[in-house]
Amino acid sequence: MDKIARRNRRKKTIRNKLFGTAERPRMSVHKSNRDIYVQIIDDISGTTLCGMSTKALAAKDKKSANTRKNVNFAIRLGEEVAKTAVSKGIRKVAFDRSGYRYHGVVKTLADAARKHGLEF
Repeated sequence: MDKIARRNRRKKTIRNKLFGTAERPRMSVHKSNRDIYVQIIDDISGTTLCGMSTKALAAKDKKSANTRKNVNFAIRLGEEVAKTAVSKGIRKVAFDRSGYRYHGVVKTLADAARKHGLEF
């Protein structure tokens, strides 16, 4: 089984257990080769309440880097997502790591979001 198939199997297992509601939406993380994407989703209504990526952070700061998928960008992304969510009245979320291991940028992003007001 290749790497992507293993991640998709883990993702499916995780998503069977997690469900985002209006009171506790799902915070989904996706990593590409270059960027990190985070969305806060209400699965009942099927809407994205807020979302952000490292692309938006790089455009905002006018910084260019070969990769924006590192720990420094993950910290800033976690802070910005938490601030946006708290300003929209979202305090509690269910963390969906999308099959990625909970270490590195995923762990750093989660810790930064917790530090700035989100509860998992």
